[in-house]
Amino acid sequence: MADSERAIERLMFEYARLQDAGDFEGVGRLFAHGVFIRGDGTAMTGTELTAHRNRANVLHGETPGTKHLTTNITIDVDEEAGTATAQAYYAVLLGTSEIPPQFVAVGRYDDRFERVDGDWRFVERRSHLDMRGERFDDHRRPD
Repeated sequence: MADSERAIERLMFEYARLQDAGDFEGVGRLFAHGVFIRGDGTAMTGTELTAHRNRANVLHGETPGTKHLTTNITIDVDEEAGTATAQAYYAVLLGTSEIPPQFVAVGRYDDRFERVDGDWRFVERRSHLDMRGERFDDHRRPD
């Protein structure tokens, strides 16, 4: 895998790690120069996304109790332009001392990236929720 593809993949995985850790400020920093767009078209930049995640995510103790699995990643890089696109599937597992591990959300991401001063960053992430699990409301509050 090319260096740019690996760096972009790591950025995609960092989003999942920060979300699962309940580090919503970190999630927001990933979109300091970009936008996160939900399936309903709501767009949020860094600080807006942080505020939304703090408001909407259900915490179980100090974390959301989730594991975001990012799979089926395809990345297309234009090295000369310093841009890239990616598509991926995601599945969110929720498990707590009271809730046995189970899928609560399944969907896909359509991402755009740019390279600035040698580092890749999100320009846009479109999240499409394709399936909601039975315990989705134990993961996310309604807006």
